[in-house]
Amino acid sequence: MLWIFLLILAALAALGFVGARALSRRRATAAGVRSHSRPNQHGYYALIWILVPSLFVLILGGVLSGSIADNLLAAGAPAEVNELEPMQRAAFFDDARRIGVGSAPLQIWEAPLSEQLPREARRSVQIDRTLTLGAGVAALLLAVLGGLWVFLRIKPDLRARNAVEAWVGVLLFACSAVAVLTTLGIVASLLWDALRFFDKVPVTEFLFGIKWSPQIAIRADQVGSTGAFGAVPLFAGTFLIMLIAMAVAAPVGLFSAIYLSEYASRTSRAVVKPVLEILAGVPTVVYGFFAALTVGPAFRVFFNTIGGWLAGGPLDGIGQYLLLVQNQMALVAGAVMGIMLIPFVSSLSDDILNAVPQSLRDGSYAMGATKSETVKKVLMPAALPGIAGALLLAVSRAIGETMIVTMAAGLAANLTLNPLDTVTTVTVQIVTLLTGDQEFDSAKTLAAFGLGLTLFLVTLALNIVAQRIVQTYREQYD
Repeated sequence: MLWIFLLILAALAALGFVGARALSRRRATAAGVRSHSRPNQHGYYALIWILVPSLFVLILGGVLSGSIADNLLAAGAPAEVNELEPMQRAAFFDDARRIGVGSAPLQIWEAPLSEQLPREARRSVQIDRTLTLGAGVAALLLAVLGGLWVFLRIKPDLRARNAVEAWVGVLLFACSAVAVLTTLGIVASLLWDALRFFDKVPVTEFLFGIKWSPQIAIRADQVGSTGAFGAVPLFAGTFLIMLIAMAVAAPVGLFSAIYLSEYASRTSRAVVKPVLEILAGVPTVVYGFFAALTVGPAFRVFFNTIGGWLAGGPLDGIGQYLLLVQNQMALVAGAVMGIMLIPFVSSLSDDILNAVPQSLRDGSYAMGATKSETVKKVLMPAALPGIAGALLLAVSRAIGETMIVTMAAGLAANLTLNPLDTVTTVTVQIVTLLTGDQEFDSAKTLAAFGLGLTLFLVTLALNIVAQRIVQTYREQYD
């Protein structure tokens, strides 16, 4: 039924647009004066006043119809239903709605509730239809009234253009407000739950503790009834994997950008750049599969082979350790994450290098410098602030990555800087803590919000530093 109302509204809006445009021409011609606004702007003015109030009513009806239907169902329910516990009553009404739309109920109800269920299903369908019909009729009525009001106002001196521009400004402001309010809501919810966590766990223990074991038992006599919430192993694992990733992405991405910007021909650039940027479109879970099924086993075989060569010799201890290396390690996750970041670094660096004026290159060549000397002595110093900002943005991306680390580095919270050990990161632990059934009043679940707040502050600081570097050291060219 809702689609019928939407089609009627669309038809009314189209008629209003055409009619307002024709009416503005006719009245301007009859008055013998030039209209302030163009005919199309009068049409848009009518379109807005027909659609906006009616769509607002439909949206408001959709938001409020659920609670109104619940209240009407509860008000007219038989005594047997009203005597149920609140959760059971809600489950009964939910099954009634399911039967009303042709689905099977989720529970088996005994008499007399089973006898009342079909009746309540029919009543639920009737209530939903009545509410939808009421909202649709109200929307159509507002659309008609809005169109009549606009048609009565149309005349040569009507400033329809100004009104349409004002509506456009309101729309743009609303979009901006949604973005800002969403950000504020995320920060507020994160901060609220993080403060609840820090009420249970001291900040000093969280920031400086070296043991992470957030296993809180339900009963006090169970093993692990007191958890350990020292996040230093998570910070160390995040830093280690980020360092390995940037060791791969920074040189390869930067050298790729230099080649594409300065050395590649048009044909080579047209081939290499799209192929390189294909990596940016690969989902991170695919990188995780690649790390777990290809890179991890290859690294394990490589280090196990070296360990076999060293075992029994002067470096027997190192050999025995390398023989125990497994598929999951920080080196695998960091290397694959670095591959993922290559197109990110390369694209940003390429844009920055191309922004350096050609006159600087020409002046360097005129002084007798070679292409490599020009890149090293002229382009890189000029583009260095932008490249530094791009690398810091890549660091933020690496810190926030989850899937690759989950599948390639393991879940063990080890305090180590050894790239061959299994480690975990802040983002992986957030996912782990919020997976499955959780109690949002326990320190174990609230720890995810403490980690999220820390991660948010770190990435925010990195982004601010990147912007300040670019703004402070950016060169201005004519």
